[in-house]
Amino acid sequence: MADVTIYGAGVIGLTLAWECLKRGATVQVIDPYGVAAGSSGGVVGALAPHVPENWNAKKAFQLDSLLMARSLWPEIEEVSGLSTGYVRSGRVQPLADARAVELARGREESAKELWADHAEWHVQDAARHHQWLNHSATDLVVYDTLSAHIHPRRGLTALAAAIRARGGRIEPTAEPSGQVVHCTGWQGLLDLSADMGRSVGTGVKGQAALFQCDAGSVPQLFVDSLHIIPHNDGTVAIGSTTERDFHSPTDTDASLEALIAKARGLVPMLAGADVVARWAGVRPRAKSRAPVMGHWPGKGGHFVSNGGFKIGFGMAPKMAQVMADLVLEGQDVIPDDFRL
Repeated sequence: MADVTIYGAGVIGLTLAWECLKRGATVQVIDPYGVAAGSSGGVVGALAPHVPENWNAKKAFQLDSLLMARSLWPEIEEVSGLSTGYVRSGRVQPLADARAVELARGREESAKELWADHAEWHVQDAARHHQWLNHSATDLVVYDTLSAHIHPRRGLTALAAAIRARGGRIEPTAEPSGQVVHCTGWQGLLDLSADMGRSVGTGVKGQAALFQCDAGSVPQLFVDSLHIIPHNDGTVAIGSTTERDFHSPTDTDASLEALIAKARGLVPMLAGADVVARWAGVRPRAKSRAPVMGHWPGKGGHFVSNGGFKIGFGMAPKMAQVMADLVLEGQDVIPDDFRL
């Protein structure tokens, strides 16, 4: 018998399992499709913050979570003996025009206040990154030191190994016992919506690709809504599309080919690099765009932790902490904007 049963072996479910194990609970994770079978099994893995302005509970929660990741993923590597691909790379964003430069310089000051001494946000000459970035319309970029990235599949493989090493179970099927937490992605949001009789969230498809390219120790890029992530295994990931209407959750198509062509034009290193993987999946998007967390209404002993649309890996450490507080200790510190 487990103290906690978690449905879903994506990043939100597995990170919660790890947090509960660390607090002494017995844990089982149930997922018929296996570890990282859903949107957590992508190739991008950007852990990037919102801009440091117009501060709110969601941005504060994300900052805490990104800072927690700095110790979480190295701990997972130590326990599992496997690489997660976690790198504190920083991020470069080209500035498109004078207005963008003005906003970025203002955020230099707000970052000092909001991020304190945890990270920095600077306007720099684009020439500092000329071997990695093709151009910037203003010859200026923003560089922040808060952004990091992880290799999603390697990260979750290591996390699953660490959970098993500490006595947790990950099974395709099992009888639930103890407190039950549903971390079941976009299909789980549809199930929750049907149960509650109102829309809680849905799924948004994304497509991404992986190039064979050893970029070395360079920052990740965010250019024209495209993430370009230099993984430390000699690959570079790009992504992703945003598709609210789709026929097949896992097929790639011309939308991804357009992203690949775009990335080749932006990054000289990618111009002749081979594409070694194409990926498509559906991300869980809650109606509010923030995660949804808390008791499942009308189901005693059942909880929900879901909806980390595009920022699931970044939000997962703090979501795990807050859900473990609720499930194991009865302490409800969920931000109001995240409540069901």
